[in-house]
Amino acid sequence: MAVVSEIGFLPSHFGVEPELREQLSGRPGHQRCIEGDGELLLIVHDVPRPGVSEREALFFWKRRDGKWIGPEGKPGLTGLDALLDRYARSIDGHAAVIDEADTAAEVFAILRHSGPLARTSRNLVDALEQVLALDQDDREIRALRDRAREIERAADLLNSDARVTLQFWQAERAEEQAKSAMRLNRIVYRLNLLAGFFLPLVAFGGLFGMNVDLPEFAKPSFWKIFFAGLLTGGVLLFLVGRQTGRKADFESELDDR
Repeated sequence: MAVVSEIGFLPSHFGVEPELREQLSGRPGHQRCIEGDGELLLIVHDVPRPGVSEREALFFWKRRDGKWIGPEGKPGLTGLDALLDRYARSIDGHAAVIDEADTAAEVFAILRHSGPLARTSRNLVDALEQVLALDQDDREIRALRDRAREIERAADLLNSDARVTLQFWQAERAEEQAKSAMRLNRIVYRLNLLAGFFLPLVAFGGLFGMNVDLPEFAKPSFWKIFFAGLLTGGVLLFLVGRQTGRKADFESELDDR
């Protein structure tokens, strides 16, 4: 004869045999199926909530006469079917957001939820497999197991897609930053060449423009000094540009190798 369970987390309308009740502890624990004295107790978890580590347990009790009782006292496994519907809606909602996400924060939020979804759905499949191992003729459980496997696969794909999307964005941003750095280096290089070109001219201008008495031979030689400065800057520009070009060709050859 069934007795009312004294386990606090079990639904009050569940009456389970002592052999089955003694296999439970003070907490629901992981998803599984336990057997005792011809009865089965299926423990599954509801859809995990983002950022919440605790899992809400749902219980399905199979009596000796082969009838399932749901957590709300309703006969049958409609509650388990509804649970799979909630899993499917959660996964489909995240999958739609990935296709339209514009920021890494959105994808990261999905990634934080898709991991627990994948693990919980995988453990749900294992619990249903345990039921079938104990009662191979339960066709309703077999159908729910097959559907749970599809949900498990969808959850794994969601988690994988979120990771790949985030990694792609990281690689894309790194490539853009590398291109920006390369463009900046080219601009700085050209500015340095321009400064090097005018450096001798500025030096000569500073030297001969000081408030000191210049030699007589230097006073009428403005244009000579001017063009000498330009010529010196041009020579420096040619030598530096040639050396830099050789270095760039060497680096390009190394990259080709």
